[in-house]
Amino acid sequence: MQLPFELTILGSSSAVPTSKRYPTAQVLNALGRFFLIDCGEGTQHQIRKNKLSFGKINHIFISHLHGDHIFGLIGLISTQILLGRRNDLHIYANSNLQKLIQFQLDFLGNEELGFRLVFHPLNFKKKQLIYEDKRVTVTSFPLNHRIPCNGFLFREKAKEPNIIKEMVKKYRIPIKEIKNIKAGANFTTSKGDRIKNEDLVVPAPKARSYAFCSDTAYFEQLVPIIKGVDLLYHEATFADSEKEIAQMTFHSTAKDAAKIAQQAGVGKLLIGHFSARYKNPELLLEEARSTFPETDAVFEDDQYSVKHDQ
Repeated sequence: MQLPFELTILGSSSAVPTSKRYPTAQVLNALGRFFLIDCGEGTQHQIRKNKLSFGKINHIFISHLHGDHIFGLIGLISTQILLGRRNDLHIYANSNLQKLIQFQLDFLGNEELGFRLVFHPLNFKKKQLIYEDKRVTVTSFPLNHRIPCNGFLFREKAKEPNIIKEMVKKYRIPIKEIKNIKAGANFTTSKGDRIKNEDLVVPAPKARSYAFCSDTAYFEQLVPIIKGVDLLYHEATFADSEKEIAQMTFHSTAKDAAKIAQQAGVGKLLIGHFSARYKNPELLLEEARSTFPETDAVFEDDQYSVKHDQ
């Protein structure tokens, strides 16, 4: 049975919420680890609407300190207090966020949280491994925005191939050799016959990956970092007709996002962070698909699942 690698869109608007769209927030269920990515206004409501568990979210990744990416955070923390949370809550963000959150907590009189808020300061100048366990890694990397801003790359760790039991018996492979074979080694029998590794193992499923890039101007330095990811979310705040505004505000057009996806050879592109001026993102979707056909324009409550057979 495959463990899930599934993204839920909680918010797809840019700075201004609309009657149908919330500011940026997403939850990635990576093999049972629930990662919250940004926390715009309305995130709590969307978590409940999508029947996600507050208690299972132990790691929050904040790209930058603009309000549309953090205004939901103090409310989320307050709810965790009221729900009697006991597990540590880890927040990966600009170091200044800790001061802001602590000021709000002090002002609201929350002396005892009941759990630890653990802040992990991000490096905004270079790529950095910020989370790792036995199955998943998370890497942050710089984007090109008006203030320090990072993207995040979530990767499933590659599994070892499975050795074919019949081959072990047929060639009388010693147990001590199995580890080397799983690591890619060939095997030489007692008679001197060389057996190729590909004849001895069943390849492991391809490790799955997701990259989150918001907010950023067109930034080709992303390409080698996100090369070949299964799923890429890239902001597309503006249509091509507004590319001057996009450049001025350090945002991307839908075509910009598609060019990055094309150069990086990703499996699927998701565009979002739409300006409130667009009542319908169809124009943005068409512009992106003209360069990179495998594109979707996200909407609240959309879910995207990466399967092992991709």
